[in-house]
Amino acid sequence: MKETDYDKIFSRFKGVESDIIPMLLRIQEKEGYISEEAVMRMSRFLRISENQIYGVASFYSRYRFNKPGRNSIKVCMGTACHVHGGKFSCEAFEWQFGVKIGERSDDGKFDLQQVNCMGCCTLAPVVQINEDIYGHTLVTGLKEMLRKYE
Repeated sequence: MKETDYDKIFSRFKGVESDIIPMLLRIQEKEGYISEEAVMRMSRFLRISENQIYGVASFYSRYRFNKPGRNSIKVCMGTACHVHGGKFSCEAFEWQFGVKIGERSDDGKFDLQQVNCMGCCTLAPVVQINEDIYGHTLVTGLKEMLRKYE
């Protein structure tokens, strides 16, 4: 983001510590993630340490610290999905893209996230790519599923 983008976002706030969460939301809406630069600028604006901002942001799974891919893959690891093999889907994606949870592929096409529950337990294991939900996923079908997004 440009300096003027930060100025626009910061102008909506008073510069008090209670502004952390709404500021993080606005920055992530604009940038897609919370960058190191954003944390540094917030720290200066709010007159608090960068560690305090990271402490708040890392507590909530909503915030991400890595630039997202063009397509976002979320693997459900709720109880039903875990029991039905969600972990294997996650490991298959990690292997295919050479990434870990929270990272994006080198080509920028995909990022991989693990979520606690998508509320689709009867479809376990569940994978979400962008807004599309895939139920009863098998590792053998993941490549076919991804073709649509490449």
